[in-house]
Amino acid sequence: MILKSLFLFSVFIGISMFSQNSAESKALKHPVQQNDSLFTLSERYGVSADSIKRMNNINSNVIEVGQTLTIPAAVTSEERELLAQLVHAEAKGESYAGKVAVATVVLNRVDHADYPDTVSEVIYQVTPSGHYAFSPVLDGAIHTVPDGEARKAVNEAISARGQGQQSLYFYNPATATSGWVATREQTIVIGNHVFAK
Repeated sequence: MILKSLFLFSVFIGISMFSQNSAESKALKHPVQQNDSLFTLSERYGVSADSIKRMNNINSNVIEVGQTLTIPAAVTSEERELLAQLVHAEAKGESYAGKVAVATVVLNRVDHADYPDTVSEVIYQVTPSGHYAFSPVLDGAIHTVPDGEARKAVNEAISARGQGQQSLYFYNPATATSGWVATREQTIVIGNHVFAK
């Protein structure tokens, strides 16, 4: 059992290091040109201006010629659908705001250096303990066709990307099986879910 745990931990560390190096090598860099603005870059790359600001630690709407910006990964239509499936499975019975918050957690992980750099990689990520990060992947509920509200929540989360109080986790205290997540700094409670960072 100890050897298995050490092996899984080693694999996780290797995957984490690969994912971080992969994220750095895949990150899109944009040298700011004359007439570029956060709005035009947002339109060009299909990501919100807020997510560009957050990824580059910019507090204003001013960018300067010659500055190099990191552009967050755009979300493909396939990833939108996968994220809607996750939201539908994870937040079924929760309010619309709760569904948006669940989608936002996934996007926050995509933008965070400690997590993989695509929606699908985040959703299918395996934790150090050898489990999937999201229970619907484990129990197969991820394959359920999402409803219109889940899709709408995903679209709203993508358009407001970079918001959401930087939550990286959510859990239902009544059903959570790991006490670790409860040690994280709580950001907000929506319905049955506690969100944390």
